Amino acid sequence: MDFGTVTLDIAEGGILAHSLRGDGFVLKKGTLLTSEHIAKLTASGIETICIARLSTNDVDEDKAALSLAMAAQGTGLTCDKPFTGRCNLRAASSGVLRVKAEAVNSANAVDEALTLATPPDYARLNAGQLAATAKVIPYAALNSSVEQVTDLLDKALTLYPFQPMKTVLITTQAEGQKDSIIVKGTEAVSTRLAALGSPAPVSIAVSHLETEIADALQSAPSADLVLILGGSATSDRRDVAPAAVSAAGGSIERFGMPVDPGNLLVLGTFRGKPLIVLPGCARSLALNGADWVLERMAARLPVTAADIAAMGVGGLLKEIPTRPQPRER
Repeated sequence: MDFGTVTLDIAEGGILAHSLRGDGFVLKKGTLLTSEHIAKLTASGIETICIARLSTNDVDEDKAALSLAMAAQGTGLTCDKPFTGRCNLRAASSGVLRVKAEAVNSANAVDEALTLATPPDYARLNAGQLAATAKVIPYAALNSSVEQVTDLLDKALTLYPFQPMKTVLITTQAEGQKDSIIVKGTEAVSTRLAALGSPAPVSIAVSHLETEIADALQSAPSADLVLILGGSATSDRRDVAPAAVSAAGGSIERFGMPVDPGNLLVLGTFRGKPLIVLPGCARSLALNGADWVLERMAARLPVTAADIAAMGVGGLLKEIPTRPQPRER
Protein backbone atom coordinates (compact mmCIF):
# COMPACT_ATOMS: atom_id res chain seq x y z
CA MET A 1 0.00 0.00 0.00
CA ASP A 2 1.24 3.47 -0.92
CA PHE A 3 0.64 6.21 1.63
CA GLY A 4 1.51 9.88 1.63
CA THR A 5 0.70 13.42 0.54
CA VAL A 6 -0.05 13.98 -3.14
CA THR A 7 -1.33 16.76 -5.36
CA LEU A 8 -4.98 16.70 -6.34
CA ASP A 9 -4.27 15.89 -9.99
CA ILE A 10 -3.17 12.35 -9.03
CA ALA A 11 -5.42 11.82 -5.98
CA GLU A 12 -8.47 10.34 -7.73
CA GLY A 13 -8.97 6.68 -6.83
CA GLY A 14 -7.05 7.06 -3.59
CA ILE A 15 -8.43 6.59 -0.07
CA LEU A 16 -8.61 9.78 1.97
CA ALA A 17 -6.38 9.30 5.00
CA HIS A 18 -7.75 12.16 7.13
CA SER A 19 -11.13 13.88 7.23
CA LEU A 20 -11.31 17.21 5.40
CA ARG A 21 -13.73 20.11 5.61
CA GLY A 22 -14.25 22.40 2.64
CA ASP A 23 -16.77 25.00 1.48
CA GLY A 24 -20.11 23.40 2.37
CA PHE A 25 -18.91 19.80 2.55
CA VAL A 26 -17.07 17.31 4.74
CA LEU A 27 -15.13 14.33 3.45
CA LYS A 28 -14.57 11.62 6.03
CA LYS A 29 -11.38 9.65 6.24
CA GLY A 30 -11.62 6.40 4.34
CA THR A 31 -13.55 7.98 1.47
CA LEU A 32 -12.67 6.59 -1.94
CA LEU A 33 -11.96 9.76 -3.89
CA THR A 34 -13.88 10.40 -7.12
CA SER A 35 -13.65 13.16 -9.71
CA GLU A 36 -16.49 14.97 -7.94
CA HIS A 37 -14.55 14.95 -4.67
CA ILE A 38 -11.47 16.29 -6.42
CA ALA A 39 -13.52 19.10 -8.00
CA LYS A 40 -14.90 20.14 -4.59
CA LEU A 41 -11.46 20.10 -3.03
CA THR A 42 -10.03 22.18 -5.88
CA ALA A 43 -12.85 24.73 -5.58
CA SER A 44 -12.06 25.02 -1.85
CA GLY A 45 -8.47 25.94 -2.60
CA ILE A 46 -6.98 22.68 -1.33
CA GLU A 47 -3.91 21.69 -3.32
CA THR A 48 -2.55 18.55 -1.61
CA ILE A 49 -4.07 15.77 0.46
CA CYS A 50 -2.90 12.63 2.24
CA ILE A 51 -4.12 9.40 0.68
CA ALA A 52 -3.61 5.66 0.73
CA ARG A 53 -3.59 3.64 -2.46
CA LEU A 54 -3.84 -0.15 -2.55
CA SER A 55 -1.45 -2.28 -4.59
CA THR A 56 -2.20 -5.58 -6.27
CA ASN A 57 -0.82 -7.45 -3.23
CA ASP A 58 -3.18 -5.72 -0.77
CA VAL A 59 -6.54 -6.65 0.74
CA ASP A 60 -8.74 -3.72 1.69
CA GLU A 61 -9.45 -3.21 5.38
CA ASP A 62 -13.03 -4.50 5.47
CA LYS A 63 -12.28 -7.69 3.55
CA ALA A 64 -9.21 -8.33 5.68
CA ALA A 65 -11.12 -7.76 8.93
CA LEU A 66 -13.90 -10.09 7.80
CA SER A 67 -11.35 -12.77 6.94
CA LEU A 68 -9.81 -12.57 10.42
CA ALA A 69 -13.15 -12.68 12.21
CA MET A 70 -14.43 -15.61 10.17
CA ALA A 71 -11.20 -17.52 10.69
CA ALA A 72 -11.44 -17.10 14.48
CA GLN A 73 -15.17 -17.87 14.59
CA GLY A 74 -15.99 -21.17 16.26
CA THR A 75 -19.37 -22.53 17.26
CA GLY A 76 -21.75 -20.39 19.29
CA LEU A 77 -20.63 -17.11 17.72
CA THR A 78 -22.10 -14.81 15.07
CA CYS A 79 -20.18 -12.48 12.76
CA ASP A 80 -21.17 -8.85 12.13
CA LYS A 81 -20.79 -7.02 8.85
CA PRO A 82 -17.36 -5.33 8.65
CA PHE A 83 -17.08 -1.54 8.77
CA THR A 84 -14.12 0.86 8.69
CA GLY A 85 -11.66 -2.00 8.97
CA ARG A 86 -13.40 -3.64 11.91
CA CYS A 87 -15.40 -6.86 12.20
CA ASN A 88 -16.98 -8.12 15.43
CA LEU A 89 -17.87 -11.58 16.69
CA ARG A 90 -20.74 -11.86 19.17
CA ALA A 91 -22.14 -14.50 21.48
CA ALA A 92 -25.16 -16.19 19.92
CA SER A 93 -26.41 -17.04 23.42
CA SER A 94 -25.30 -16.68 27.02
CA GLY A 95 -22.39 -18.90 27.89
CA VAL A 96 -18.66 -19.25 28.54
CA LEU A 97 -16.09 -18.21 25.93
CA ARG A 98 -13.01 -20.35 25.37
CA VAL A 99 -10.06 -18.56 23.78
CA LYS A 100 -7.00 -20.30 22.34
CA ALA A 101 -4.61 -17.69 23.66
CA GLU A 102 -1.54 -19.11 21.93
CA ALA A 103 -3.24 -18.95 18.52
CA VAL A 104 -4.44 -15.38 19.08
CA ASN A 105 -1.01 -14.25 20.29
CA SER A 106 0.71 -15.88 17.33
CA ALA A 107 -1.74 -14.26 14.91
CA ASN A 108 -1.23 -10.82 16.43
CA ALA A 109 2.54 -11.18 16.04
CA VAL A 110 2.45 -11.75 12.26
CA ASP A 111 1.80 -8.22 11.00
CA GLU A 112 1.13 -5.02 12.93
CA ALA A 113 -1.61 -4.21 10.43
CA LEU A 114 -3.76 -7.13 11.61
CA THR A 115 -5.16 -7.41 15.13
CA LEU A 116 -7.68 -9.49 17.04
CA ALA A 117 -8.83 -8.54 20.54
CA THR A 118 -10.83 -10.86 22.80
CA PRO A 119 -12.06 -11.12 26.40
CA PRO A 120 -10.11 -13.44 28.72
CA ASP A 121 -10.37 -17.19 28.37
CA TYR A 122 -13.43 -18.54 30.23
CA ALA A 123 -15.16 -15.14 30.12
CA ARG A 124 -18.87 -15.22 30.80
CA LEU A 125 -20.82 -13.58 27.96
CA ASN A 126 -24.45 -12.65 27.54
CA ALA A 127 -26.26 -13.12 24.24
CA GLY A 128 -25.14 -10.45 21.79
CA GLN A 129 -22.08 -9.45 23.81
CA LEU A 130 -18.79 -8.92 21.97
CA ALA A 131 -16.63 -12.02 21.84
CA ALA A 132 -13.90 -10.50 19.66
CA THR A 133 -13.11 -7.57 17.40
CA ALA A 134 -10.84 -7.90 14.40
CA LYS A 135 -9.31 -4.55 13.42
CA VAL A 136 -7.10 -3.73 10.47
CA ILE A 137 -4.98 -0.77 11.54
CA PRO A 138 -4.14 0.83 8.14
CA TYR A 139 -6.47 0.93 5.13
CA ALA A 140 -5.21 -2.37 3.75
CA ALA A 141 -3.02 -5.32 4.59
CA LEU A 142 -0.81 -7.62 2.59
CA ASN A 143 -2.66 -10.61 1.20
CA SER A 144 0.16 -12.91 2.36
CA SER A 145 -0.20 -11.64 5.93
CA VAL A 146 -3.96 -12.12 5.90
CA GLU A 147 -3.54 -15.70 4.72
CA GLN A 148 -0.95 -16.45 7.39
CA VAL A 149 -3.07 -14.97 10.19
CA THR A 150 -6.25 -16.76 9.14
CA ASP A 151 -4.39 -20.07 9.07
CA LEU A 152 -3.18 -19.47 12.63
CA LEU A 153 -6.56 -18.46 14.04
CA ASP A 154 -8.42 -21.59 12.90
CA LYS A 155 -11.53 -21.32 15.12
CA ALA A 156 -9.64 -19.91 18.08
CA LEU A 157 -12.88 -18.83 19.78
CA THR A 158 -15.76 -21.05 20.88
CA LEU A 159 -18.81 -20.13 22.93
CA TYR A 160 -20.19 -22.89 25.16
CA PRO A 161 -23.83 -22.04 25.90
CA PHE A 162 -25.36 -22.43 29.32
CA GLN A 163 -27.58 -25.49 29.64
CA PRO A 164 -30.18 -26.00 32.39
CA MET A 165 -28.94 -28.00 35.38
CA LYS A 166 -31.00 -30.00 37.85
CA THR A 167 -29.61 -28.96 41.19
CA VAL A 168 -29.96 -30.03 44.80
CA LEU A 169 -29.11 -27.45 47.46
CA ILE A 170 -28.48 -28.64 51.00
CA THR A 171 -28.40 -25.75 53.45
CA THR A 172 -27.31 -26.22 57.05
CA GLN A 173 -28.06 -24.25 60.19
CA ALA A 174 -25.59 -24.11 63.05
CA GLU A 175 -26.82 -23.98 66.62
CA GLY A 176 -28.07 -20.53 67.53
CA GLN A 177 -28.37 -19.25 63.97
CA LYS A 178 -31.55 -17.55 62.79
CA ASP A 179 -33.81 -19.17 60.21
CA SER A 180 -33.18 -16.18 57.97
CA ILE A 181 -29.69 -17.49 57.13
CA ILE A 182 -31.31 -20.44 55.32
CA VAL A 183 -33.67 -18.13 53.43
CA LYS A 184 -30.94 -15.73 52.39
CA GLY A 185 -28.62 -18.49 51.19
CA THR A 186 -31.34 -20.26 49.23
CA GLU A 187 -32.42 -17.04 47.54
CA ALA A 188 -28.87 -16.13 46.54
CA VAL A 189 -28.15 -19.56 45.08
CA SER A 190 -31.49 -19.63 43.22
CA THR A 191 -30.74 -16.20 41.72
CA ARG A 192 -27.32 -17.38 40.56
CA LEU A 193 -28.74 -20.49 38.94
CA ALA A 194 -31.53 -18.55 37.24
CA ALA A 195 -28.92 -16.25 35.65
CA LEU A 196 -27.28 -19.38 34.22
CA GLY A 197 -30.56 -20.63 32.74
CA SER A 198 -31.22 -23.25 35.42
CA PRO A 199 -34.37 -23.74 37.49
CA ALA A 200 -34.50 -23.24 41.24
CA PRO A 201 -32.78 -26.05 43.15
CA VAL A 202 -34.47 -28.75 45.18
CA SER A 203 -33.79 -27.33 48.64
CA ILE A 204 -33.12 -29.44 51.74
CA ALA A 205 -32.49 -27.76 55.10
CA VAL A 206 -30.76 -29.64 57.92
CA SER A 207 -28.72 -28.94 61.04
CA HIS A 208 -24.99 -28.42 60.64
CA LEU A 209 -24.13 -31.98 61.62
CA GLU A 210 -22.16 -34.54 59.66
CA THR A 211 -24.79 -37.26 60.05
CA GLU A 212 -27.65 -35.03 58.95
CA ILE A 213 -25.81 -33.76 55.89
CA ALA A 214 -24.81 -37.32 54.93
CA ASP A 215 -28.43 -38.50 55.31
CA ALA A 216 -29.63 -35.57 53.18
CA LEU A 217 -27.17 -36.47 50.44
CA GLN A 218 -28.23 -40.11 50.40
CA SER A 219 -31.94 -39.26 50.29
CA ALA A 220 -31.64 -36.43 47.77
CA PRO A 221 -33.08 -36.89 44.27
CA SER A 222 -30.70 -37.37 41.35
CA ALA A 223 -29.27 -34.13 40.02
CA ASP A 224 -26.66 -32.71 37.65
CA LEU A 225 -25.07 -30.84 40.53
CA VAL A 226 -25.21 -30.96 44.33
CA LEU A 227 -24.54 -27.82 46.34
CA ILE A 228 -23.99 -27.57 50.07
CA LEU A 229 -24.17 -24.17 51.77
CA GLY A 230 -23.12 -24.63 55.36
CA GLY A 231 -24.11 -22.56 58.36
CA SER A 232 -20.46 -22.65 59.38
CA ALA A 233 -17.40 -22.09 57.18
CA THR A 234 -15.35 -25.11 56.10
CA SER A 235 -11.92 -25.01 57.77
CA ASP A 236 -10.46 -28.37 56.79
CA ARG A 237 -11.03 -31.39 54.57
CA ARG A 238 -12.14 -33.19 57.73
CA ASP A 239 -14.64 -30.49 58.68
CA VAL A 240 -18.37 -31.22 58.91
CA ALA A 241 -19.52 -30.78 55.29
CA PRO A 242 -16.56 -32.49 53.52
CA ALA A 243 -16.65 -35.31 56.07
CA ALA A 244 -20.37 -35.78 55.40
CA VAL A 245 -19.71 -36.03 51.65
CA SER A 246 -17.14 -38.79 52.25
CA ALA A 247 -19.43 -40.57 54.71
CA ALA A 248 -22.24 -40.58 52.13
CA GLY A 249 -19.99 -42.21 49.53
CA GLY A 250 -18.78 -39.12 47.72
CA SER A 251 -15.24 -37.82 47.32
CA ILE A 252 -13.42 -34.53 47.82
CA GLU A 253 -11.26 -33.39 44.89
CA ARG A 254 -10.01 -30.08 46.23
CA PHE A 255 -10.40 -27.96 49.36
CA GLY A 256 -9.89 -24.22 48.81
CA MET A 257 -9.22 -22.11 45.74
CA PRO A 258 -6.87 -19.22 44.84
CA VAL A 259 -9.78 -16.83 44.32
CA ASP A 260 -10.81 -14.16 46.80
CA PRO A 261 -13.62 -13.94 47.75
CA GLY A 262 -14.32 -17.65 47.52
CA ASN A 263 -11.22 -19.20 49.13
CA LEU A 264 -13.17 -21.81 51.10
CA LEU A 265 -14.92 -23.54 48.19
CA VAL A 266 -14.74 -27.36 48.22
CA LEU A 267 -14.95 -29.35 44.99
CA GLY A 268 -16.10 -32.95 45.09
CA THR A 269 -18.19 -35.60 43.39
CA PHE A 270 -21.28 -37.51 44.48
CA ARG A 271 -22.97 -40.31 42.54
CA GLY A 272 -20.67 -39.51 39.62
CA LYS A 273 -21.84 -35.91 39.46
CA PRO A 274 -20.07 -32.72 40.59
CA LEU A 275 -20.58 -31.44 44.11
CA ILE A 276 -19.63 -28.07 45.58
CA VAL A 277 -19.46 -27.07 49.21
CA LEU A 278 -20.04 -23.35 48.71
CA PRO A 279 -18.06 -20.66 50.51
CA GLY A 280 -20.00 -18.44 52.87
CA CYS A 281 -19.70 -15.48 50.47
CA ALA A 282 -22.14 -17.29 48.15
CA ARG A 283 -24.91 -15.82 50.33
CA SER A 284 -24.03 -12.49 48.72
CA LEU A 285 -24.70 -11.83 45.03
CA ALA A 286 -21.27 -10.18 44.66
CA LEU A 287 -18.91 -11.98 42.30
CA ASN A 288 -16.87 -14.72 43.98
CA GLY A 289 -14.98 -17.89 43.07
CA ALA A 290 -18.11 -20.03 43.18
CA ASP A 291 -19.50 -18.05 40.23
CA TRP A 292 -16.56 -19.08 38.06
CA VAL A 293 -17.07 -22.75 38.91
CA LEU A 294 -20.85 -22.63 38.44
CA GLU A 295 -20.51 -20.88 35.07
CA ARG A 296 -18.23 -23.58 33.70
CA MET A 297 -20.48 -26.34 34.99
CA ALA A 298 -23.57 -24.72 33.46
CA ALA A 299 -21.68 -24.56 30.14
CA ARG A 300 -20.87 -28.26 30.57
CA LEU A 301 -17.15 -27.57 30.78
CA PRO A 302 -15.14 -29.82 33.10
CA VAL A 303 -13.85 -28.38 36.37
CA THR A 304 -11.00 -30.28 37.99
CA ALA A 305 -8.70 -29.62 40.92
CA ALA A 306 -6.08 -28.51 38.39
CA ASP A 307 -8.55 -26.09 36.80
CA ILE A 308 -9.22 -24.48 40.16
CA ALA A 309 -5.51 -24.27 40.92
CA ALA A 310 -5.09 -22.30 37.68
CA MET A 311 -7.62 -19.62 38.67
CA GLY A 312 -5.18 -17.59 40.77
CA VAL A 313 -4.12 -15.15 38.05
CA GLY A 314 -7.10 -12.83 37.92
CA GLY A 315 -8.51 -14.44 41.04
CA LEU A 316 -8.18 -11.34 43.21
CA LEU A 317 -11.68 -10.07 42.65
CA LYS A 318 -13.11 -6.67 43.42
CA GLU A 319 -13.08 -5.92 47.12
CA ILE A 320 -16.38 -6.21 48.94
CA PRO A 321 -16.91 -2.90 50.81
CA THR A 322 -18.51 -4.67 53.75
CA ARG A 323 -15.66 -7.16 54.10
CA PRO A 324 -12.22 -5.52 53.89
CA GLN A 325 -10.82 -7.27 56.97
CA PRO A 326 -9.33 -10.45 55.40
CA ARG A 327 -7.05 -8.46 53.08
CA GLU A 328 -6.17 -5.40 55.12
CA ARG A 329 -5.27 -4.90 58.75
